[in-house]
Formats: sequence, structure tokens, C-alpha cells
Amino acid sequence: MKSPALIALLVFPLAVLAQDRGFPKPDPEKAFASLGLKILQPDGSVYRMPLEDWAGARQRVADDPEWAKWIGEKRATVDAWMARHRDRREWIGGRGHDFVSPRDGSFLVWTPDIPGEEAPKLRSRTGHDVEITPKIMGGWVDKFRKQHMEMIAEAARFYRLTDDVRYAAWVASQLDFYADGFAAGAWPVAKGHTGRLGVMPFNDGVMLTRLTEAARLVFDSPEAPAARRQAWLKKLFLPEFEFLDEASRGFHNHTLWERVAQAQVAMLYRDGALLSRALDGEYGLHNLFEHGVTSEWFWFEQSIPYHDFVMMGMQPLLVFAGLTGQADRIRHEAAIVQNMMLATLQIRFPDNTVPNPADSTGTQRAPSGRLGSNYRTLPTTLGLAMAVAGKPSWDKLLDPPEDVARAFSDTNRPSPDAGDWQKKPAAHGEATLTGKDARATSEAGGTPAPLEDLPPVVSRHFETTRFAQLRRGPWQVFFHYGQAGRPHAQGEALNWSAYFGKTRITADPGNVGYGSRLWSDYYTRGLNHNVPLADGEGQNPWHPGKLLRFDADAGVMSAAQPDYREGVSATRTLRIDGDALIDEATVTLAGSGARETRLGLALHLYGTPRPDTAFVAVPDKEFSRNRPAAFRYWKQVRSAPFRDRAAIDVEFPGGPVLRVTFSVQGGGDFTLYQGSSPDLPPRRRAGFYLELPAGRAEATVTTRLEPADTGAGSP
Repeated sequence: MKSPALIALLVFPLAVLAQDRGFPKPDPEKAFASLGLKILQPDGSVYRMPLEDWAGARQRVADDPEWAKWIGEKRATVDAWMARHRDRREWIGGRGHDFVSPRDGSFLVWTPDIPGEEAPKLRSRTGHDVEITPKIMGGWVDKFRKQHMEMIAEAARFYRLTDDVRYAAWVASQLDFYADGFAAGAWPVAKGHTGRLGVMPFNDGVMLTRLTEAARLVFDSPEAPAARRQAWLKKLFLPEFEFLDEASRGFHNHTLWERVAQAQVAMLYRDGALLSRALDGEYGLHNLFEHGVTSEWFWFEQSIPYHDFVMMGMQPLLVFAGLTGQADRIRHEAAIVQNMMLATLQIRFPDNTVPNPADSTGTQRAPSGRLGSNYRTLPTTLGLAMAVAGKPSWDKLLDPPEDVARAFSDTNRPSPDAGDWQKKPAAHGEATLTGKDARATSEAGGTPAPLEDLPPVVSRHFETTRFAQLRRGPWQVFFHYGQAGRPHAQGEALNWSAYFGKTRITADPGNVGYGSRLWSDYYTRGLNHNVPLADGEGQNPWHPGKLLRFDADAGVMSAAQPDYREGVSATRTLRIDGDALIDEATVTLAGSGARETRLGLALHLYGTPRPDTAFVAVPDKEFSRNRPAAFRYWKQVRSAPFRDRAAIDVEFPGGPVLRVTFSVQGGGDFTLYQGSSPDLPPRRRAGFYLELPAGRAEATVTTRLEPADTGAGSP
């Protein structure tokens, strides 16, 4: 089967229209069948009913010293928390993203010690002290409250494991505390926000999932008679249900968490009317998956950490629904979640990291750790291997992955019909990545596990997700050419990331916490990305873009942003030619803007430029003068004037030396700046900013990257 020879499509409205009517996803249970990873249930579903074997758990703890040690440590932690920590109604919850350093945007080290009372100062993860402010305190409260509610759920588990009623009594008292607070209207709200337990409604949703799980576990205890259970419903769960129903509209990862929380309330009290509201409404769970997951099984906001966040939100509901006998209501969504877990295998780089499009605070890895953490409900052969090799957990104690694996044979796997990958050598020498000799760690799961013979990474256009990817020769290039919606979009359309063999050449670093000025001033702006610039700025507002060409055989992909900025359009073509990667970026101005606008290009590399005497140091203030705020964050900038072309050699750690050649189509003068640009704190990158003089209505800059020993590298 040949690769597509040429795709030339005008697809500007596709992403928008697809989301308006829903992204087509027929037969999600059959997707990725060719991988042979899914384990089907007797009814043909991929959704397994989880077990909650408390008797077996007690026996395992009694028989296995390792389980006994783990339970002993967990129990000591819960007992200490119960003895010391209490929530306070006067605390105003903030955003977890506000728990960051004002200096560099790095997250702070969280402990349960109360700032100002038990901890005079806080400390950043990058090693400096930070003064306590109301904003930072709100971020601490958010993290404390979520941890406190997790401890409530932990105590409920220990009640079920030990039959020690004091755990149930403490859980019930905490549910009373929140219920009475809601009834009395005692929860203060952060200025400008609507959340109750948290700063935003979705924070309430996250916390409510933990409270409903705790309530489920003690519902049959002596501490939860019918009257008390009804009081929790009337004073806590129903008010929160109604609040979440009114507070959130639209397709967003926040809305999903809110609907999950509502669904768990409805399932806990077996209220069919409430469950229908959570699942079947205009922005109910069913429609969220219909409109929020693209045809290539990515969450439409494009950010891989938010893609993971959606899977994280569904994980407790999949278990909750199975244990309460209501799994049939979300069987379709369960199949989609499983495909989301597998989707990132398609875009993994040689080191098993995945690209970082849109707004994120870290780099994910593939295979997704969610495959391991969801083995109870969405088992795969890969996920079971990850779970068996993983750390102890309540899931493994109650429903051992070894038992899940023994219950199924190869006959429970889908037949390897033609599907999303073809396991065969690629045509014309195109390199593939099977991963069979790799080991992976996911930030979502955290446990290394040996990989099976994973499907090769191949060239592909992810049409409704607005991604494209070339895999040819030594190069793998990921192209983020547009967005599928506004949420979490940044000034980064036409950005690209690339690996040369196993060496990371350039990649999107992600973002810092939203509470940092660096988030708005730098990480979301064009200068942070490999994009064309107009007066130092990238794309604004978001736009789906147009794919102009995708030819895997020729190793070429091209896309346009017709409304890159007001009065500005841009196109980019990426081409792999042997050992060379060639980027051609064009910026075009409309009207009279050319008289004043300076066109340019940003590029960031994970290497060290070799010294070049043509460059001279530029004071930081001079570099940032009359330019956007993003330019203030580059350091050690040097510059040199060039005409027509410039070449500089860059050394990569443990890898090649690449010659990077910049040239201007049609010739002309330009200035090339090179400096230290921010990566995620405290790391830095080698940043390049090419700027042309004002007066050009259009400019095309070609950047060629190739091994330095292949010649001068002329375009």
C-alpha cells in the first residue's frame, strides 16, 4: 500500500465545522485493532467491570510482607493527617497555577505546613525562597484542599480494609463539615471567580469526585445511616450538582471534570434523572466526547497534558460506574478513552517523548502511563505489563493485574485487520521507529516498563487535530499548523519540532504556571516558538489553518495561516531532502503595513552554537527596546549583520554538529540575533531571531539544517 502521493486540500473550515457537528469517530472499539493490544470482554466491549475484592486484599496484606509494609506506611500517613490537619471555611481557594515563583515562573514546593503559621516562607522548585502573598496562599489552599479530600477517600478505604469504624466516623465528620458549610453559605469566593471549594467550578468538580468516592465506601457503615446520607445529598451533593450545572457551558476539559463529578453524584444515589442531566445534556458527557475528541483520538485543545488530564478525569468514573453497575451508560465514552491512551504512540519521538503543542506545563511520554493506571477498566497487554511492573497501589491490591492478565487469552484480542498502522517497512527508505528495544516512562504513570514491539512512527496528516508529521531518513518532524478551537491556543501556529536520529534538535518546551507573568509575556507568545514573526509577534487569534500539501513519499508538508495576525498571512513548507531538513517560511503583509513592520523568524535549538567572531554582544535593554515584552527574557544576546545568507554550526549533546543556514529569498540585508532563550525553568535553549529591515511587504526565509561535514549548506 503506497503512501499518499499528494494531498492538496483547502480545509480552512474543517476543524471548526467538525467540532460544531462533532468529530466523526465510528466504531471506537475497533480502532487500533491492528496493534493487537486491546483485550476484549466476553460481550465484545473493551470496557471491563472492575473488581473490589476487600477480602482478597486483606489476605494479600496478611500473606505478603511487601503489601503489609505498603499498607503500614499508608495507614501511618492517614492516621497522622487525621490527627493534625483540618480544612478551614475562611480559607479562600485559588488556582494551583498561582502557586509559582514570581521570579521565574517555576512551581513552588508544596507541603501541608500552613504558610505564615507553620511555614514563614515557601521555596521554589528551582531553589530560591519566595514570600507568601494572598495569590500564592490561594494556590496553597487549592492544593491543600485537594490533598485533604484525597485523605478523606484514603480513610474510607482503610475503613473497608480494616473494619475500623473510627475511619468511617472521621470520613462522615468531614462530609458533615462540607455539607454544613454549604448549607450555611460559609464558603468565601475568590474575587472575580465563582468557585466554592475552589476558585473555579471545575476545582469543585475535581474535589467532588473524591468526596463521592469516600461517601460510596462508607455508605453501608454504622456512621452513615439513611438520614445522614440524605443530609449529605441535600446540603452538599445536590447544591454542588446544581452549581456545576449552571456554572459551566461549552466544550472544555473543565466541563468534562464537572460532568464526571455530577455523574458520580447521580450514580452514588442511583438517581436516573440526575444521571441523564450529567450525560445527555447539551454539554453533557456524551456531547463532550462527540465534540471534544478529534477523529484521530486527540482532545481538541491539542495540549497533550490536557489530553492526559481528560483521561485522568474519566479514570475514577470508569471505576465508579463499573462498581455501581451503571457502566452501560458510558460504554461508548470508555472506548474513546482507550483510543486516547493509544493515540500518542503515533507521534512519539525516538526518546519516547511526545510533542508539546498548545498550553502545557510539562512534556509527556508514550506509551501513556494511563494505559497502566486504567488496566482495571480498559485492559491492554501493554497496560497490564506496565501495571505489573509498577508500584503498589489500591488498584493492584483490590484487583491484581496478574489476575486480570490470567483471565484473558489471545482470543480476547481483536483480529489484526487493516487499521491505523501498517506493520511493514516504509517505502523509499523512510525510517520507522518500533520502540521494541526501548523503555518508557510516562509523567502520567511514572513507572518504567518494557515495551512490546510497538507500531512504527510514520508520516501522517492528523487532519481534524491540525497536526502533520514527517518521518524520513534521519529526521522526524512534527508540524503544528493550526488549532481546532480557542481553549489553550497560543501564538504558535506553524510551529515545528524535530529530531535527527535520536537527538532532540528543537521542541516546544511547554509552559510555566498561569500565575506567572512569564506565561503571558513569553511562553504563550510567538518568540517562544519556531514561527515567523511580524514586529516580533506570532499568531493571534487562533485559526485552524490550511494544509496546502502533504506528500510522505517526497517528504514535504506545507500549510498556510491566511489570518496569521491582522493584516498578516503566513505559510510554511518543511521538506526532508536526504540528511537535510529545509524550512521555508513566508510572511506577507496587506495594505500599507510594510512601511513600518519588521518581519522575522524565531528558532530555538537544544545545542550550542560554535563561536563566530562576526557576532558582537547586545545589551539586554537594547535587544528588548521597542519590541514586545517577550524579548526581555532572552539573555546573553549577540548579533551580526548579514546579506543574503548566514551559516552557523551548532553542536548537540552526544549527537551531531549541524550547520544551520539562513537565507532570504531574493537576497537582502538582515540581522541575526543569537542568545540564551528560556526553556522550562531553570533550563535554557539556544535562540535565534532573524529580523529584516522595515519596508518589505513579503519575506521568505529558508532555514536549512544538515550535518556540518556535508558541505556549505547552501539552500
